[in-house]
Amino acid sequence: MEAVRVRHTFAPIYQENSKVLILGTVPSVKSRETDFYYGHPRNRFWQVISSLCRTEIPQTKEEKIQMLLENCIALYDVVESCTIIGSSDSSIRDVIPVNLEPILEQTGDIPIFTNGSAAWRLYRKFLEVQTGITAYPLPSTSPANAAWSLQRLTEVWKEALTPYL
Repeated sequence: MEAVRVRHTFAPIYQENSKVLILGTVPSVKSRETDFYYGHPRNRFWQVISSLCRTEIPQTKEEKIQMLLENCIALYDVVESCTIIGSSDSSIRDVIPVNLEPILEQTGDIPIFTNGSAAWRLYRKFLEVQTGITAYPLPSTSPANAAWSLQRLTEVWKEALTPYL
């Protein structure tokens, strides 16, 4: 695979009463194909969040947005554009970060969590100095993170996010 320049093409999900912000790195190949967050069928993000929210796993883009908003969860990524090979976070180069100002102006300084260590490292490098908010890394829901079972992921995510929701 060759490195390609990608650009984030879908909007952040948030509202004034969002209580937490979850940041990924940059949309994967499958997410870019589906034009929405966590589009790979084996990514466990939607399973984890639906368990946390005590709802059925949403299937459509509209159902996913509704679940997030009803549960006061904001969602976005750290990277606006970058050079990447496939969906490999470790290959990310030439980063232009997203602008979190519009979200934080509306939500206030809410807790920020990252989906995986790559998102956390990129947030710390490019955005933490601008936001003044320390982000907390959560284990990645990516299928590449096979060492973490769905049950273990769900437990850790619930423990981290429940106090804020």
